Amino acid sequence: MALDVASLWRVLILFWRFDPAMREMRSYRETLTHEPESSISRLNRRLDESIPFQWHHHPEYELTLTLNSRGKRFIGDHVGDYDDGDLVLVGPNLPHTWYSREKIEDGKPHVALVVWFHPDRIRQVTHDFIEFRSIDAMLARAGRGLRFTPGAAAPVRERFERLFSSPPVDRLLTLLHLLHHLAGDDAEALATTSALIGAPAQTRERIDRVLTHVHANYARTITLGELADLAALSQSGLHRLFLKHTGKAVSDYLAHMRIGDACARLSGTTQSIGHIAGAVGYASLANFNRQFRALKRMTPRDYRRLFG
Repeated sequence: MALDVASLWRVLILFWRFDPAMREMRSYRETLTHEPESSISRLNRRLDESIPFQWHHHPEYELTLTLNSRGKRFIGDHVGDYDDGDLVLVGPNLPHTWYSREKIEDGKPHVALVVWFHPDRIRQVTHDFIEFRSIDAMLARAGRGLRFTPGAAAPVRERFERLFSSPPVDRLLTLLHLLHHLAGDDAEALATTSALIGAPAQTRERIDRVLTHVHANYARTITLGELADLAALSQSGLHRLFLKHTGKAVSDYLAHMRIGDACARLSGTTQSIGHIAGAVGYASLANFNRQFRALKRMTPRDYRRLFG
């Protein structure tokens, strides 16, 4: 029997979740290739078949414009629909991915135009020049991910595309002009937890090691001791550092990661709720239901109903 698009989409996510060869893709730390003579990295991604589910994070800001594509957007514990012209700013180390469901025009590819810029470099401009203070404030909010309104995203589409044909100096000026425009938008914050922004390099390296480990292993028991060893700190030192730079205790951050994974499974698979609870790290279904309700203000069953 032929599968409809929605069923095929669920099967593909299920395949990703359980295929041993693909499981290593879960929340990996992406290392970007830097362009010579440029402070900005870019990717003009054009895919005929689909935008694949690749759950990852990196220390750079990411600004992504998605064209000719519809599907699901996963950012931290946020799960939402995206459509043509979707424009999102993701903060450093916030796990994220897009997963396409269908093209808008069959004869054209899915397009993701992606621009990355490092926190240290952008803050040298936005923090020191008063003219860019609005950008600085927007970047501080981007730790949760920001989705810009269609009214703000549509006028910058052509300017965004110029980033992929301009020389380095024009590219940087175009990006600053674009960010200045977007800083005036009432952008929607997506995830409920924020990731690391604006820390010194040594601190960021410590936290990055810890976050990489958490993102790869949140579905099992993780002790404060093993994270403290990774950060080369005492357990109390790790607790203070983690709380300062993520805004959450380790246990709360883990809960958001697990419930975020559960949201992806509830919206994109037909797995039973009991199975999902165990798969994301909860030995007790009652505890899973209680924590899910606390974070999402609804039961897992009610959440799944939102996706038909």
